[in-house]
Amino acid sequence: MSLAITPAIRDLLEGWLTHLRGVRGRAEATLTAYSADVTDFLTFQSAHLGGAPGPAELRGLTTRDLRAWMASQRARDVGPRSLARRLSAVKAFYTWWAERDGFDATAVLSMRAPKHTRRLPRPLSETGARAMIDGLAAQDDRDWVQARDMAVVTLLYGCGLRISEALSLTTDTLPLPQILRITGKGSKEREVPVLPVAQSATGRYAGLCPHDLAPGTPLFRAIRGGPLGPRAVAKVMEQTRAQLGLPASATPHAMRHSFATHLLDAGGDLRAIQELLGHASLSTTQAYTAVDTARLMEVYNAAHPKA
Repeated sequence: MSLAITPAIRDLLEGWLTHLRGVRGRAEATLTAYSADVTDFLTFQSAHLGGAPGPAELRGLTTRDLRAWMASQRARDVGPRSLARRLSAVKAFYTWWAERDGFDATAVLSMRAPKHTRRLPRPLSETGARAMIDGLAAQDDRDWVQARDMAVVTLLYGCGLRISEALSLTTDTLPLPQILRITGKGSKEREVPVLPVAQSATGRYAGLCPHDLAPGTPLFRAIRGGPLGPRAVAKVMEQTRAQLGLPASATPHAMRHSFATHLLDAGGDLRAIQELLGHASLSTTQAYTAVDTARLMEVYNAAHPKA
């Protein structure tokens, strides 16, 4: 923790992170990012105010102090998207603190994030998604590893799971049911249908896995038997996409994007897709309609006779 932060503020920050971890169910990666963003903000304010500020000084920050911090971020070439994320973390910290201690945090909470173009999801085509799953088999000579990788990615594409959700499955889910209960971000539960191809792929992997799949243990295993990590999945997909000539955007998360986009293409209801993905806000899911429109315009521009 930065020396520019007083013990009282350090305790506040730890209390907020503990709240997010225990009550809100935030992932550790999210907490690490939040901690870094708020610590950076507090470190700047220490230099800006001429010394490590205590609670009273930080409660009294003005819009001028916030603007000075944002200007310093831009001077460090922090882009609008990243700055908006950092401001969001600062606001979340102040929201919790103001509710806990009962003070007016309007100066912080009213700051507007810089405008930025929302990045659209980058799904694979249906052909590309299938090629990715099939191509995984060529990356390892061991049958069980091939089956494992194909099962994981099939769950991402066939059920719309996040990589963390797929890798958090335990052996208690075997054999995979037709409806799978998933605990996603913020400890929110949702039910997703499991296609027969995903049931089959997972069952094949379980039958070939050389490690003891004892009840209540991680379903997907690394080479030495420990839990399979997301980096291993990303790496095998990197190798596959290089061989197939697929774009760098063909990542584990792109398979989830592909799931949503292909459902929408087939006439899926936006609300239903929101529930399947576990999005808290419909606006997040609506990004896929923008993808659909963008692809339609590409076809139009390519096919329409030019004057």
